Amino acid sequence: MNGVSFRPGTRVRLKPSRRADIMDLALTGRIAEVTAVEEDFEGQVYIAVVLEGDPGRDLGAASQIGHRFFFAPDELEPLPGPEGETPGHRVLVAGVGNIFMADDGFGPEAATALARRSQPDGVHVADFGIRGMDLAYRMLDGYDTVVLLDATPHGQPPGTLSVIEPDLATLPGEGAPEAHAMDPVKVIALARQLGDGDLPRVLVVGCEPEIRMTGAEVDVVVGLSEPVREAVERSVSFVESLLADILVEAAREEVNLP
Repeated sequence: MNGVSFRPGTRVRLKPSRRADIMDLALTGRIAEVTAVEEDFEGQVYIAVVLEGDPGRDLGAASQIGHRFFFAPDELEPLPGPEGETPGHRVLVAGVGNIFMADDGFGPEAATALARRSQPDGVHVADFGIRGMDLAYRMLDGYDTVVLLDATPHGQPPGTLSVIEPDLATLPGEGAPEAHAMDPVKVIALARQLGDGDLPRVLVVGCEPEIRMTGAEVDVVVGLSEPVREAVERSVSFVESLLADILVEAAREEVNLP
């Protein structure tokens, strides 16, 4: 666009000029990160951004109103040097699960705890809950790795954390997320369909639940069991260690180090 390239992850300085409301005045000079480049029905291009320092930026990155802002390309100043460059490896950490189904709420709780801490450039943390369709589209938004936080029963003691890398080639070829449930397998299958077979690397940080619900129960159960609640606290350092390994591995590959 006029010799300027905008990509998800690029940092910019906001210079609103086409409107003159109080919000523009408040945002002038703020640093933001590009999340998407979109075009309306009339062919007008807009850049979607989230603000650095916004505690709700994960909501904006997930396309939620109030934390995502749109500007024309000429209202954004790409930052020079490393500060304005797109991160070399982009990672989406997505909490998934239903908070009304007891320990199935591990993913959202873990994402919320992780989002309170500062993360490396290119790492985005968001709670997707049961919004499978949103997650499928987001997985294809230029990310190199997607880390899903989820309750995963494997016969281990309740609260056990583990890292699983599913074999994407063996997953079902088609899938459609349900409106009130989150099935990561179906989400990945839909993302693969939407991306014509191209998918980022997918890892799952799973927590062994103590209370397992099927969704057929009459009553909802809000709140985690004690071992899973303790696992949420441990998951922060657990996931951050995993992220460090992912970024180090990506950096080595970039410079062809052994």
